[in-house]
Amino acid sequence: MDSVAVDGHDHHHGQAGWKLAVSAVGVVFGDIGTSPLYAFRETFAGHHPLALDRLHILGVISLMFWSMMIVVTLKYVSIIMRADNKGEGGSLALLALISGRSAGQRWTRGIVLLGVFATALFYGDSMITPAVSVLGAVEGLSVAAPAFGGLVLPIAVMILVFLFSIQRNGTARVGALFGPIMIVYFLVIATLGLISIVADPGVLWALTPDHAVMFFVDDPLAAFLALGSVVLAVTGAEALYADMGHFGRNPIRVSWLWFVLPALMLNYMGQGALLLRDAGALESPFYMLAPESLRLPLVLLATMAAIIASQAVISGAFSVTQQASQLGFMPRLRIDHTSAATAGQIYIPLINWLLMVMVILLVLTFQSSSNLTSAYGIAVTGAMFIDTCLLAVVLFALWQWKWWQAAPLLVLFFIVDLAYFAANLTKVPDGGWFPLFVGFVIFTMLTTWSKGRKLMIERMRESAMPMKVFIQSAANSATRVPGTAVFMTSTPEGVPHALLHNLKHNKVLHERVILLTVKIVDEPYVAEGRRVGLEHLESGFHRMILRYGFMEEVDVPAALKRVDNCEGEFRMMETSFFLARQTLLPSTQPGMMIWREKLFAWMLRNAESAMEFFRLPTNRVVELGSQVEI
Repeated sequence: MDSVAVDGHDHHHGQAGWKLAVSAVGVVFGDIGTSPLYAFRETFAGHHPLALDRLHILGVISLMFWSMMIVVTLKYVSIIMRADNKGEGGSLALLALISGRSAGQRWTRGIVLLGVFATALFYGDSMITPAVSVLGAVEGLSVAAPAFGGLVLPIAVMILVFLFSIQRNGTARVGALFGPIMIVYFLVIATLGLISIVADPGVLWALTPDHAVMFFVDDPLAAFLALGSVVLAVTGAEALYADMGHFGRNPIRVSWLWFVLPALMLNYMGQGALLLRDAGALESPFYMLAPESLRLPLVLLATMAAIIASQAVISGAFSVTQQASQLGFMPRLRIDHTSAATAGQIYIPLINWLLMVMVILLVLTFQSSSNLTSAYGIAVTGAMFIDTCLLAVVLFALWQWKWWQAAPLLVLFFIVDLAYFAANLTKVPDGGWFPLFVGFVIFTMLTTWSKGRKLMIERMRESAMPMKVFIQSAANSATRVPGTAVFMTSTPEGVPHALLHNLKHNKVLHERVILLTVKIVDEPYVAEGRRVGLEHLESGFHRMILRYGFMEEVDVPAALKRVDNCEGEFRMMETSFFLARQTLLPSTQPGMMIWREKLFAWMLRNAESAMEFFRLPTNRVVELGSQVEI
């Protein structure tokens, strides 16, 4: 998802706008673009098979078309994408926007938990997408060259290992190829679909909603169960919103309406027309659209498209992890920046290798894209339902819409989302449990970290000495030495533990003492003018607050170099940074359950050190230990 980063506002005009639209096709639409590989086949040959007759084929195409119109075009592209947080999109950006504007409201906590659960579900989705996309593409080998059918699994695993091992190099170089490859892919699948439609133009009538209605009237249970597979056609819709910050609203809208949507529908209608003529093509209607001589090149093109779709989800997992860490839902992790020019291009080793292990385990366990689609869908429909809940808050609380304006839209979205979610619940025993299990595990970790951090800060605040008392008693009695001491503290009141420990052990104070708190605000980026907040205390003590947005990288030395109104400039070779490393003692205080306290302590031990996270010079840092009961 992070191949192009811009400031996200809609001033991408002219040539730049078209370039962004092309890049968006490559990055944003990879997931939804690879759905034709398996979505149509699964509806007829999956867990709830359908008869291959005109009523069912036209009914399914009609359901897919109107799902794309309601879920993707109306809900995401037309409405949710207007709810941006300074140009950034995605569940966490939307959550930060709502929390920032509705702090103190009774319902805020419930909404925050919903947003965090949507984020947790995203991780389940980001494990299944690479597995199902790559397997779905490589399975074309058994159609194009049946002799190589036995090599599908080894080839899929090799491609996935390669994909995850190149992440550390960054996606900038590969990203330049994404757009053109995906444009060729969409043009090819649209052309193949069109050729098939010409042989049976009657399939075009499927675009009218009455075919979807007739399907439900004729066979309500089969139509409801079919929704569990039809939703595969709109997986990836939430990626449009999450990627808005990298491309802007208009390029995504333009490329969806004028290029991606028509190409997808031509292909689905082409697959439908093919099945009307030849029921035997159900083995792989996507690949059977191509003449035999072109099937192998189509396998290669579809495999590249699947790699691109997987890349977008992996980059998205990095991006969401960074946001979650900055917003206080996750411990600090090592984040490598893979591009000097583009802040959004990051690589998180721990997330990368964990994802790789889980994706390969999924491929080896489920063994086919058909089996994997039973696990796919529930995470997506869950996240879409939560996005509609968040949208309801945005419409009423932030945009102040009248109920009669918002209600018809919300009722439509809730009916569609609940129908899809309920249909996917039937797949829980066959693999749908996997993304739910992953979601609950990650949700537990995110909420445990958030709660534990709040408790820890509260306990430290309770035991902190008021700053005024400390300055009056210590400033005059302690020996002052030349230089600057920066004490990092998570609370902007009271005396930092590291300062008390330093004075107790070393019995000296530096001439200039800075009490520094880094605050991550509910916005993606903070203007330089608002970066530094400075309060001059007496006797050479100063309290400083550095503000960063949740999409920004924290760099304390760089920020200090720009401060010139604090008793002169900061020279790194004359500045010492003091950090407190907390050791947690589980206690009987009614803070959290003991098992959650132990989980929090484990996460705290394994978090990246503050020195790395704040980009502090390694030879200028002093760490002092302290114990905290929570």
